[in-house]
Amino acid sequence: MKKNWKKILMSSAVLGISALTLAACGSSKDDASGGDTNTSGSGDAAKIEGDLKLWVDTDHIKAIQGIVDNFVKENPDVKVEVKAGSSADAKADVSKDPEKAADVFMMPHDQVGQMAEAGLLYPVGTKQAETIKENNTEASVNGVTWNDKIYGYPYGVESQVLYYNKSKLSADDVKTWETLTAKGKIGTNFGEAGANYIFGPLFMSNGDVLFGENGEDLQGTNFNNDNGIQVLKWIAAQKSNPGVVQSSESALSNLQSGKTDAFLSGPWSKNDVEKALGDNMAVAAYPTIDFGDGAKQMMAFMGVKLYGVNQQTKSPLAAMALAEYLTNKDSQMIEFETNGVIPSNKEAQADSKVTDDAVAKAVMEMTDPEHTVVMPKLPEMVSFWPPMDALINDTYKGNIKEADYQAKLDKFVQDISKKVEE
Repeated sequence: MKKNWKKILMSSAVLGISALTLAACGSSKDDASGGDTNTSGSGDAAKIEGDLKLWVDTDHIKAIQGIVDNFVKENPDVKVEVKAGSSADAKADVSKDPEKAADVFMMPHDQVGQMAEAGLLYPVGTKQAETIKENNTEASVNGVTWNDKIYGYPYGVESQVLYYNKSKLSADDVKTWETLTAKGKIGTNFGEAGANYIFGPLFMSNGDVLFGENGEDLQGTNFNNDNGIQVLKWIAAQKSNPGVVQSSESALSNLQSGKTDAFLSGPWSKNDVEKALGDNMAVAAYPTIDFGDGAKQMMAFMGVKLYGVNQQTKSPLAAMALAEYLTNKDSQMIEFETNGVIPSNKEAQADSKVTDDAVAKAVMEMTDPEHTVVMPKLPEMVSFWPPMDALINDTYKGNIKEADYQAKLDKFVQDISKKVEE
């Protein structure tokens, strides 16, 4: 779920007003209801009213409109206009003119830190925050948390998984990278742009951390150690591994033609892989990898899908109520059945419709803490992607010699540890 980072266009004056508004109306209105609008049917609902604008991705509009219609029936004093937006560009779109932006909007979790710091997100009230923590997976709660405060309402999780041809490889074959590439061929990308998202987490697989344990420490990256050097040695060795086929744009066509037998991607590729492999499609969590000291679980970046509430909404109670409603168990199940979004709600994840789905099952396994690292929310993640691509690409191609690994890792850590000017 790598997203494009946009530069905030907001002036310092608007930011100052935002902060004052948040302090003034955020605490008073939130405290008045305890932050608990109870639109899901638990307890007495606070009276909510107002006209709201909701931005959702175009392909979600049909499903979301039905959920919104039910919300309005339960809350007749609220009107909601559903409009197409781009969740990937939430920060840029909201910051252009917060007062005219949507009251509630889809967004990816990796923008939470930037938007919270810019005063663009309304913090979740205490009781709603407790509900979010109780009902959703720990990793998804971490994804919507910034500086120990919850700033969003999670409705889905995503991670890459391993798709493979079960006529060529068995479930046991794909448990380790070594058996996978000895008995079959995996088409994946070490040598082109985009390798950063797939293989950047190798460093965390080998015990290192990116921006600290919680992903919020600018000086907390430690890739420039012996573990990091092991990772680079492993990447370099894949160039001569006959079971690895460098594939980027050609990954799916190679899978369909039989040139490769496995492919690393996310739930967004499910339909394409089904077309390529038909009944031979199988899905699994990532294999283990041996960097030299024994088997380690290969990890991936985890993404959290959420709804944010505009800090400058004129109807905060209604906006928070809508966001909560859009992310309750029933709404998440509608999103799963309609758009294939893997729920973050723990009860929804246990539903047989979800557990019986091979891709959803693999994603849920991948989103446990042993298999994924929640993508950091620091604004400085923008500095991570280009140098990580260069590091992986050049190491794989042999352009970086082993004697230079330490220096390259030192430079990488130095470069991403610099404060980004907003």
